[in-house]
Amino acid sequence: MSATVYFSRQITPGKVLELYRLAGKELTGNVAVKVHSGEKGNQNFLRPEFWKPVIRHVGGTVVECNTAYEGQRNTTEKHRKLFDYHGWLGQYTVDLLDAEGPDLEIDIPGGRVIRKNYLGKDIAAYDSMLVLSHFKGHPMGGFGGALKQLSIGCASAYGKAYIHGAGEPEKIWTADHDSFLEAMADAAGSVVELFKGNLVYVNVMKNMSVDCDCCAVAEDPCMADIGILVSTDPVAIDQACLDLVYASNDPGKPHLLERIESRNGVHTVEAAAALGYGSREYRLVEVE
Repeated sequence: MSATVYFSRQITPGKVLELYRLAGKELTGNVAVKVHSGEKGNQNFLRPEFWKPVIRHVGGTVVECNTAYEGQRNTTEKHRKLFDYHGWLGQYTVDLLDAEGPDLEIDIPGGRVIRKNYLGKDIAAYDSMLVLSHFKGHPMGGFGGALKQLSIGCASAYGKAYIHGAGEPEKIWTADHDSFLEAMADAAGSVVELFKGNLVYVNVMKNMSVDCDCCAVAEDPCMADIGILVSTDPVAIDQACLDLVYASNDPGKPHLLERIESRNGVHTVEAAAALGYGSREYRLVEVE
């Protein structure tokens, strides 16, 4: 069954909220709002002001996890300081899900590469989740979107290393590459299952660098902004973003595609679709 993806070329805070409402799934209970806090020095991440209308609408708590590598987000103390520096703490309640151990360990019975996922334990306190993603390139995954936010984004620091290492955290940077991509798909599916599908996804195609928001030194955006997408299907929304990049006539497109294709980025989407928690077939509904 194909999914519906709502799309607007207007990139404004109000349009995010409008498309969220069109998706037709009101998140209830204690709502987690997954964001990327932005590494210190990164110029491309989406600022807290941009997300304000939709976060206020759902009444959610902004959530993040610590990183598995050196930087300003690999300890709770440094990460909270960075949240403050970037302006998140002044506007929202923020929960670093893995601020304190132990991690929440969940089984992935149908996982193709990993059979466990390690999440920040505080995620268990939430009933639903709004997944706010900045679509752009990524040094390892090829691109970052909804599936990356669900997998690497929700994993604890240990869990990030576990996924990157395809189940062997000591191989965080050396695991077989396609196995790492498939492990991301496994992990993302486990979060979908944890929330029993009570999730809505927003991908914003703006400031599209080949580098991730986790890079302190990132390339400037290489192609023009495209728009906002919202869906209840994480596979469809990422596939739609890829399709929009391919359909663009922007002169910077080849540079972004080289990053995506050289890392086989589409394989995460393929693996997620094969696991059955989303569809690569979708109906794109464009909204003025």
